[in-house]
Amino acid sequence: MISNIGAGGLVLFFNIIFLIVGLLIMYLVISKAVKDGINKSVIGEFVEKKYKNSQDNEDLNK
Repeated sequence: MISNIGAGGLVLFFNIIFLIVGLLIMYLVISKAVKDGINKSVIGEFVEKKYKNSQDNEDLNK
């Protein structure tokens, strides 16, 4: 079957595979950087404390 698609089709197939793998790696790197950046920032810690305290208060009101 691969012999029927020719060299151009094979190159296109590998280009699509490399594009998908590259986008997946880029997604993982960016998501890791954003999560770490938000969690370690001063504003991120403030929002986390505020949200955690408000969530604890809601549990006490139930």
